[in-house]
Amino acid sequence: MTDELGAVLFEIINYGGDAKGLAYEAIDAAENGGFEKAEELLKEADRSLAKAHEIQTDLIRKEASGEHQEINVIFVHAQDHLMSAMEVRTLAENFIRICRRLHRLETDRKEEGHDGE
Repeated sequence: MTDELGAVLFEIINYGGDAKGLAYEAIDAAENGGFEKAEELLKEADRSLAKAHEIQTDLIRKEASGEHQEINVIFVHAQDHLMSAMEVRTLAENFIRICRRLHRLETDRKEEGHDGE
């Protein structure tokens, strides 16, 4: 593996890890009622994913134009890391939506005088 390819792969790993961590932070924020913060964190995760995806697309473009990329464990790990980060981000959005619904239901229940039941 060339140093250049290694650096590119570690960029994908880094951006993917950042995105995954931000998605988990967004879930935590939503669980604690911080829905605006959760949305901000998802947007930040999206920016990291976009950067990683841009790098991945460049690798694909090079491969398609005949510039073969060496496939090794780090290459596979980078791709796996990016794909799992994308999936966690999607799941985070769903969790946040569910947290919003739960928060509304709990708020409505309290307003109806069912606090503590």
